[in-house]
Formats: sequence, structure tokens, C-alpha cells
Amino acid sequence: MNLAHSVLLLLIFLFAVLALWFRNLYHSIMAMAAFSLLLALEFYILQAPDVAIAEAGIGAGLSTVIALIALSACRKKSTNKEEQR
Repeated sequence: MNLAHSVLLLLIFLFAVLALWFRNLYHSIMAMAAFSLLLALEFYILQAPDVAIAEAGIGAGLSTVIALIALSACRKKSTNKEEQR
């Protein structure tokens, strides 16, 4: 295992912990997106390019967009409920 591979694994672990540690949901979603991109890079290094493409497209792309849409929808509903009071 070379140094670049070890650093990548450390960064994957770091972003996974950060995704759980952040209190702000937006920051947590962004940490999960970075985690997923790094994981896709790890799969590519491990000579699994098909899995890397799927992880980058679905894990980093689609999941991040869905989480951001859900977060914005929840914020809109909470502001609408506060305005009605």
C-alpha cells in the first residue's frame, strides 16, 4: 500500500466522521458528497472502474441532489408553519 492510497483512505474516514459530526445539515450533506467522491476514486484505484462510475454518479451526484432538495423542502415547510402562527 503506497502513501497516496493511505492518504486517500484517511480522507475517506475523515469525511465520514465529519458527515456525522456536523450539526448543520447542509455541511453534513456536502461532507457525504466528498466522502462519496473519494470512495469512487478508491474504487478506481482498486481497478473497479464500473463501480467507481456508479458510485460517482449515484452516490455523489444523485444522492446529494436528492438530499439537498429534501433539505430545502423541509425548510420551506417549517417557515410556512411559522408564518401561519
